[in-house]
Amino acid sequence: MKGIAVLGSTGSIGRQTLDVIRALPEEFKVVALAAGRNHELLAEQVQEFRPRIVWADGDVSGQSWGKGTDFVTMEEMAADVEVDVVMVATTGRAGLGPTFEAIRHGKAVALSNKEVIVMAGGLLNEAAHHTGAAILPVDSEPSAIWQCMRGEDQPVSKLIITASGGPFRKRPLEELAAVTAEQALQHPTWVMGQKITIDSSTLMNKGFEVIECHWLFQMPWDQIEVVVHPQSVIHSMVEFADGSVKAQLGPPDMRLPIQYALMYPDRVANRMLPKFDPLQHSSLTFEQMDTERYPAFKTAVDAGRAGGTFPAVLSAADEEVVHLFLKGKIGFSDINRLVCEVLDSHESSQERSIEGILAADEWARRRVGELVRGR
Repeated sequence: MKGIAVLGSTGSIGRQTLDVIRALPEEFKVVALAAGRNHELLAEQVQEFRPRIVWADGDVSGQSWGKGTDFVTMEEMAADVEVDVVMVATTGRAGLGPTFEAIRHGKAVALSNKEVIVMAGGLLNEAAHHTGAAILPVDSEPSAIWQCMRGEDQPVSKLIITASGGPFRKRPLEELAAVTAEQALQHPTWVMGQKITIDSSTLMNKGFEVIECHWLFQMPWDQIEVVVHPQSVIHSMVEFADGSVKAQLGPPDMRLPIQYALMYPDRVANRMLPKFDPLQHSSLTFEQMDTERYPAFKTAVDAGRAGGTFPAVLSAADEEVVHLFLKGKIGFSDINRLVCEVLDSHESSQERSIEGILAADEWARRRVGELVRGR
């Protein structure tokens, strides 16, 4: 039985992680749960799963947490002796410290938080190499690539990441500036949290995934391709040296890659998970990535290629401007424009410490505020 810590347990990935654990109670013991300010749902989860340790943002005095529950930091959770796997289902920089703490203690990290590896991919790989900790991708696209590469010892010539194209794939370009947050949150194939859903509408998330796959699989930038696949059935593909291509297919349900990461290296039956039926998908189509429609994708990949502290600035700036968009303070087209302005004004360094990365993150957040106030 694996001891699990779920960081971000009240979010979309966290709730689906608990769905998997609920369906396979003989496989997992929930040792720790951490969440933000949804204290009511967290209290319900604590009552159901009875974790020994808990973390919540803000004042937690208004809920009943049960006897024997201790409140500790997420870093302490990640290092706890009873925890075997840390599910990092937070968003943004909140996952950075706990992820590194888990790796320092040799834990397996089921990584859903794209921003952690975008901000500090090189450092993450170095730390994992030093301790032998496993980084298990949870994002559907990196998970698909991981599954395709498993058991292969032959050279890989290309990674092919698929993208749904989001809700505005066919929207006239001149109409994109008027897009509202409510419209951007209507993803055609996936049900996700608000931040990643907005990133999926701009395809910023797909640029993040290119960075993610560069670090996870040590793949040169020019050997990573993105194609638009509206059906979201093929989650990604791997081309090998002889031209053969392997693809991983399945319904667009995040519980599938979550279970694969948590159960690795085993595959087990779970009757709660949907099955792929090829007869329901008579047509699978692909389109070229249109960077005029999705300029945020190019912004992200360019920042990843530039390296240094640019990726950390990219991640922080995007988090801030998405928050502003969701609050109605900026327009849809302002998202990429503001991120670009922050990157253009940044003087990068080849930072090799978490402290330096966090300093770049803080700078980017302040810079977004300055630019918005100056409009």
